This record gives sequence, C-alpha cells and structure tokens, in this order.
Amino acid sequence: MSQLVALSALSRCGSRLALSNAGGAAARRPFSGARRFTGGFYKPFLLGSAALVGVTVAGFGLNRSRAVLAAKSVPAERDQRELNEILQKCKHFMSDPVTDINKLLENKDDMRTKMELLVMDVQADVCKALAEVDGGQSIKVDRWHRKEGGGGISCVLQDGKVFEKAGVNVSVVFGNLSEEATKQMRSRGKSLKSKDGKLPFCAMGVSSVIHPKNPHIPTIHFNYRYFEIEEADGHKSWWFGGGTDLTPTYLNKDDAIHFHKTLKEACDKHDQSYYPAFKKWCDDYFTIKHRGERRGVGGIFFDDLDSPSAEGLFGFVHSCAKAVVPCYIPIVKKHLHDPYTPEEKAWQQLRRGRYVEFNLVYDRGTKFGLATPGSRIESILMSLPLTARWEYMHDPVKGTKEAEIIEVLKNPKDWVH
Repeated sequence: MSQLVALSALSRCGSRLALSNAGGAAARRPFSGARRFTGGFYKPFLLGSAALVGVTVAGFGLNRSRAVLAAKSVPAERDQRELNEILQKCKHFMSDPVTDINKLLENKDDMRTKMELLVMDVQADVCKALAEVDGGQSIKVDRWHRKEGGGGISCVLQDGKVFEKAGVNVSVVFGNLSEEATKQMRSRGKSLKSKDGKLPFCAMGVSSVIHPKNPHIPTIHFNYRYFEIEEADGHKSWWFGGGTDLTPTYLNKDDAIHFHKTLKEACDKHDQSYYPAFKKWCDDYFTIKHRGERRGVGGIFFDDLDSPSAEGLFGFVHSCAKAVVPCYIPIVKKHLHDPYTPEEKAWQQLRRGRYVEFNLVYDRGTKFGLATPGSRIESILMSLPLTARWEYMHDPVKGTKEAEIIEVLKNPKDWVH
C-alpha cells in the first residue's frame, strides 16, 4: 500500500519529522535540530530545505489506485499548504512556538492558535528591532515550561549599548485558576461558576517593558493577551486585553504626539471610538494613586473585551500589536546620541522608582501572575528596571524640565488634537 511521507524540514522552527500513512494514525519521530545565534538574536534551525515536500516512497509500493490518490489530493494539498504557511511564519520567530506545531495545524482555526502565532510574531518583530538599534546586541532566549500546563519564551537584552534592560515575554499557559486569581476576576464583575473549586483556564499573550540607558529615550510597555475560561456548566467565556503606553523621563511633545497618533491610526482602522475610550482607560489605569500622578504620558489600555466578535477583536489586537515598533523605534533612533548629565541620569532613577511602585502595588498582570500556581517569577518581574532610586521628600524645582513632566503626569494631555 502506498504511503505519503511529509518531509517537513522545518527550517529554524519545526521539531518533528511526520510520517503519515494512508492506513492509519501518524507516526512521529524526533528530528533533532541545531541552534545558533544569528545577527544578534537566538535562532533555532533545522538542517535541510525550508520547503515542505510531499513524496511517494518507492519502498512502500506504487500500486495504489491513482483514483484514490486523486481523491485524497485536495485535502492533502490543502493541509500541506496550511502547514507551509505556519512553517513560514515560524522562520521569523525567536524560538519554536510553545505549542507543538502539529497541534497548531490541527487546530489552525482556533483562536488560541491564531493568538499564539500572533504573539510569537510580535515578540520577534520587537526583539529584532531592538537588536538592530543596539548594534547587534545578543538577546538571551529563555524557553521555560510550567508543570501545571504550558510554558513560554522570555527574550531579554541586558546591559546593551542602548538598552539597560529590555524584556519581551510570550506565555501560553493553561490549568486551573487559583482561588486568589478567581477573586481578582470576580472583583471586575465576572460571574465565574467553578466546579469543586476548580476553574479551567487558558491564557496567552506577549508582554514587554523596555528600559533604555539614556534618560532622553522613554520607557515603553506593551501587553496583548487572550483569555478563556470554562465554567462548571461547560460554558466558555473569552476576552481580549492589552495596550501600549509610554513613560518618558523628560517630556518631548513631538515624541508623545507621534506615539499617540500611531496608536490612534491602529485603533481607527476598526472603530473610531476605540482610541478616545482606551486612551482615557490608560490614563486612569496607570495611576499611582498614593502619588497622585500617572506612570507616564499614556497610550491605550483595554481589558475584558468580548464583543462584537472574537474575529473582529483579534483583528483589532493584531493592528495594535503591530503598531508597537513604528510607534516606538523612531523615538529611540531620534534620541540615540542625545547627551545627558549626571543630574538627568539621577532623575531617571527617581522616575524608575515610581515605575516600580506602580508595577508592584497596582499592576493587574503582576498580581495575577504572582497569584497563579507554577508561575515563573523571573518572567513576571522582568518588567522591573536594573536600577532605581528613592530619595526622601524629593520635589523638583518649579520651572525646571523635571517639574514640567510632573505637571503632565498629574494632568494628562490630549496629544492628537
């Protein structure tokens, strides 16, 4: 009986050689690849052709009816084409996807698959842009597994020429929510029905915080995520969340305008009401309440979005996530060679202290991560800067550049009108 062998030479992304026969289930053998650093970032690759090649193996006989082969050729060709599309995307990634590629192909139309491929793609976009700006600086790629289910890929550039610490983390995790995490969600108005105290969930996303060395280059944070929960009655709830925000040490109005306009363009492609609503949400969310000031000059923020449709919201999230590089990298390049004084560096350290305060006291993502069993602490606290400073009763002198940024943080501005 003739058999078809799918020789998937998964150039820099796949990890298995799949042998599927016409008479039954697929058999899989490990296909060991090599890993290397290329152009400043870590890339896995497999030896062989990048193409997926379908061949008939003579050793299994060629007497199978051509009519049967022809009848199976359409779905076979479609599956091969779809696998090729996934493999082509994987070539760009910093590492293999968290989920096995065969499973991604099997569930290619599932929102979990679409979101995982998107967050892997965004991680690679940002990491490659950072490495290029930092002169080819190496990025540490750290693949981790969670015993309760899932895992992730953390990419970190530390002590570079431009960036003191830049982390871009992908996580794809599943299991049961902890009681504390469930309470957090219920406090946001979600009616979640557990069974025997268990609430199965699946969550995936990409999150990043980038802290530059130069105080005239702002810090950026972004996070885009998808969440599913299965309740006791079998009902599945899902929602999207995310956003991108900018935290400058010193105010540069042109930078703030460019940043906000780029995000507004991404929002306006889907709904012109999104940007003003999510800009306000961002200003409100990133408030350091005990200081009476915002963390930065804002951006967009949204959470618990579950309408009008999953596909529509996925398109919106895709546009926002893809806007990260164009909204930020031009600002970095603009200020690469700006001179700065020791006093300006000291002010940057004080502002980073405020950043730490928000992340550890108020940030939902940090609190949820710390409340989730088996969470990876290093990835959760990746957002914290290498250095920060606190001084007793420090207030900037009126009329200084330091006082200017404080005024904006206390009274958010409209940057696009």
